[in-house]
Amino acid sequence: MQENAQTELNVPRKENLITFDDLGLNKNMLRSVKEAGFTIPSPIQVASIPFILQGRDIVGQAHTGTGKTAAFGLPALNNIDPKSGVEILVITPTRELATQVSDELFKYGRGMNARTVTVYGGSSYKRQIDLISRGASVVVATPGRLLDILKKNLIKDFTPSVVVLDEADEMLDMGFLDDINEIFSYLPTNRQTLLFSATMPKPIKLLAERILNNPEFISITQGETTNTDIEQLYYVIEESERDDAIIRLMDSEETTKSVVFCRTKSEVDRLSNVLSNAGYLANGLHGDMEQRQRETVIKGFKNNSVKVLVATDVAARGIHVNNISHVFNYHIPFDPESYVHRIGRTGRAGTKGKAITLLTPLEFKELQRIKQKVGTSMAHAYVPSKTDLRSTTIDNLVKKVEDHKIYDEAHKVLDKLRQDIDEEQMAYKLISMLLDQQDIKGPNSIGIPADKIEAILARAAQRKDTRGRGRSRSGSFRSSKSRPDRNRSGGYRGTTSRDKNRSSRAR
Repeated sequence: MQENAQTELNVPRKENLITFDDLGLNKNMLRSVKEAGFTIPSPIQVASIPFILQGRDIVGQAHTGTGKTAAFGLPALNNIDPKSGVEILVITPTRELATQVSDELFKYGRGMNARTVTVYGGSSYKRQIDLISRGASVVVATPGRLLDILKKNLIKDFTPSVVVLDEADEMLDMGFLDDINEIFSYLPTNRQTLLFSATMPKPIKLLAERILNNPEFISITQGETTNTDIEQLYYVIEESERDDAIIRLMDSEETTKSVVFCRTKSEVDRLSNVLSNAGYLANGLHGDMEQRQRETVIKGFKNNSVKVLVATDVAARGIHVNNISHVFNYHIPFDPESYVHRIGRTGRAGTKGKAITLLTPLEFKELQRIKQKVGTSMAHAYVPSKTDLRSTTIDNLVKKVEDHKIYDEAHKVLDKLRQDIDEEQMAYKLISMLLDQQDIKGPNSIGIPADKIEAILARAAQRKDTRGRGRSRSGSFRSSKSRPDRNRSGGYRGTTSRDKNRSSRAR
């Protein structure tokens, strides 16, 4: 793969005066843009659409929620003939994302009668193949089911001219890299290939070298891997305080729709029950659930009958639902890429979002590693106490009373109360009754006290400073020649215990 000079946009949205009319789309696509309610194209759309219209291969790196589906969907549909069979193939990591992308592309291509079919496991092969054979222009597929279909030669004359890898890094994380490589062995070499990814780990770069031809590399990252529209906070707590901390933070934050990420399926089940018992419209999502159950939960999350989605990383991949105000990390994720994908569920399409991470003092090193690797800005905050929350509750209560509708029957209650108590006492009693309804659960204080936090932060800064002074001008450690480096098993890199055993056997 010969890589062109990278195109990198760092233009603030308010200065972006380019419209969709300037990008070269035909009348059908411009009509679709208008019907979709788009006004000003996002940076990834501005950078990608002209190259795709020219037939160029591209590698697009942009945050989740920046309009990547329209960035490849509009120009890909722009050039197709709806009567020529499958011309566009989009490969996505999950069923949920496949369904969402398929819905989007159907809307964009509706004006030109471009049929879209979604292909994923857990549904009938026969029905999916039948829908494609009836004249589909676009196939959106997950890797496993698509590879099965190609191996069995179930689709005749399957020669898409445009192939899109959407969320390529998520496919890598989910173990689909071998499947992707095999899929491309069945596809025509004379094709246009578009690869989109939020992050660019080395395996994705190597994949791009194999499957793309002289691509344009487009990066819309603004210096950070994470979205700058997302406020990122972390709270240092004791391990036993996680449940209380999540509930207290949800009580104190103005959440509209939230995702809480857990590490295990059992943790998802338990925490979703805890939050439901605390009065939240919560439901869990994980890989052991039946497809119908998953679809029901996601549908509920989209239509607001579920306000809090508690999920594992794998289950939540590809869930791109708008208006998610908060992402909570019940545990800090294992790696920086997972952190990027998790918080990318919020702050989408130019909206503001908030990402909150809970961690114990023992996990502080993991936080530092994520901050350094991702290059993100994360601020420390303290979990509000009951006293703090009570003050917020009073302000909210005043606003609710001021805005509340007055019912016709209210004067009857007022007249009866006046017979026994004066109006001042009446007001105090009614307000106290409302305050009783504002139940604040959990202990008064949650989290590590300020003095201990300051000590932790000071030690972290000291370690960082010590590492900096320990390096020579060339960047290597001064002591690296005089002291061998231990490997994780406790041996030395120069001679491991396994090497010694081999040496003994050789003798």
